Amino acid sequence: MVLFNEDIRNLMDIKVYVDTDDDIRFIRRLERDMKERGRSLDSVINQYLGTVKPMYNQFIEPTKRYADIIVPEGGENDVAIDMLTTKLQSVLSE
Repeated sequence: MVLFNEDIRNLMDIKVYVDTDDDIRFIRRLERDMKERGRSLDSVINQYLGTVKPMYNQFIEPTKRYADIIVPEGGENDVAIDMLTTKLQSVLSE
């Protein structure tokens, strides 16, 4: 969501977008909401389909274009993490 705001983007040295598969995002939300929040399966599904997914598609996913680095596979990507680490070290040493 931070990439949505241009003023905030302009303050950033590096903009990173962690791209996670839709199914993985849904499963994480489902498990969290049922375990930690005591919600029912139906309520989680209805909220996800009615609000969360449409808002993600409208506001979050399009901000990917502002990222300097897109980390695929939900961050479980060693090559992308190594590249990001190298870039961060470079920026911090400037």
